[in-house]
Amino acid sequence: MNILLIGSGGREHALAWRLSQSPSCEKLFASPGNPGIAECAECVALDVAEHAAVVAFCKEQGVSFVVVGPEAPLVDGLADSLRAAGIKVFGPNANAAVLEGSKGFVKDLCARENIPTAAYARHSDKAAALADLPRFGLPVVIKADGLAAGKGVIIAETGREAHEAIEHMFGGGFGDAGAEVVIEEFMTGEEVSFFAISDGANIVPFGSAQDHKRVGDGDTGPNTGGMGAYSPALVFTPALEAEVMERIIQPTVKAMARDGRPYSGVFFAGLMLTDQGPKLIEYNCRFGDPECQVLMMRFEGDLVELLLAAATEGGLAGAERPVLSDGYALTIVMAANGYPGTPEKGGAIAIGSVGDARIFHAGTAISDGQLVANGGRVLNVTATGANVTEAQAAAYAAIDAIHFPTGFCRRDIGWREVAREKAPL
Repeated sequence: MNILLIGSGGREHALAWRLSQSPSCEKLFASPGNPGIAECAECVALDVAEHAAVVAFCKEQGVSFVVVGPEAPLVDGLADSLRAAGIKVFGPNANAAVLEGSKGFVKDLCARENIPTAAYARHSDKAAALADLPRFGLPVVIKADGLAAGKGVIIAETGREAHEAIEHMFGGGFGDAGAEVVIEEFMTGEEVSFFAISDGANIVPFGSAQDHKRVGDGDTGPNTGGMGAYSPALVFTPALEAEVMERIIQPTVKAMARDGRPYSGVFFAGLMLTDQGPKLIEYNCRFGDPECQVLMMRFEGDLVELLLAAATEGGLAGAERPVLSDGYALTIVMAANGYPGTPEKGGAIAIGSVGDARIFHAGTAISDGQLVANGGRVLNVTATGANVTEAQAAAYAAIDAIHFPTGFCRRDIGWREVAREKAPL
């Protein structure tokens, strides 16, 4: 079959790499793609906001399956338009993608279904939000309700920072995403990303990873879209996974179906492993970035077959858990100077010998025959190993073979698990 992949980042490069390996994939298109994706797909220019144009392209090119990588087209209802045209699509309809499109919606769902999460309050009025702050104590979490490219979450350590965050959001700092804010209690523990695939009724667990959100070593500086990740997250034990499936994922799937919002696609649950057990931080309706990169490095099955089953009503009934390798994968994000603020674009990149590591392109372009930076997160350098320490060493060895003078990376990705591996038994 002919397949269209929507997106242009490192997540989409990892998906394209795996999709193109499937025996079912006759031709893979990607829109808009990037220079890395172009190695395994034909990149085409489509305005994904123009749903009719995407549908027309699929009809013209005989595309029977569409995989949507990023969240914005899903929230915008692209999946609805494709399904209405008889085209199968991996990703939820707009009324289900609200799981990512509105953090307040998720918190209300958790309250109704008794899903463990942080205490919260929703506010669409700045004065009311400011007045409500004291009851949450410090630190406190301030979130823009809508989509903010992974940057709409501020952990305020002081009252002043909390006030400034609310002022910033209601002042348009995150556009329409900040028209409503969610105030949450600060949860302590270790954060884990967990993924499961659903066809709207049936669910199969996919895998775990641990992301590194803050821009600087030692988890310092502002939140980003993610500076690196490793998989699996060993701290997320089989017992914890079973608890999350029973208390968080399954109740969500049932509630969404009951409310006329059946969720078909990938559940990306951001979890905090607290002293009271795992609690939901938030949902995303797509594979994480950079978590997808490490998951795809470990995935050993036919990705088209799995995603197509999820896109088919009842397609996952009786499905076995996807097989991921026993080894570890670790990815490091090389970002452009200035990220996550105003990244420096146009910097030249030269990739040397990186051994068995794989380079997933994120924000890259070709200018006069030269690979250059064209975004905040530019390259995802991904390697595998028998443990996290080994995967980390291989990834940083590959980093050192890349000449990117206007870029930077964290030098401690995987630090928690490396420390655990070094600790005496």
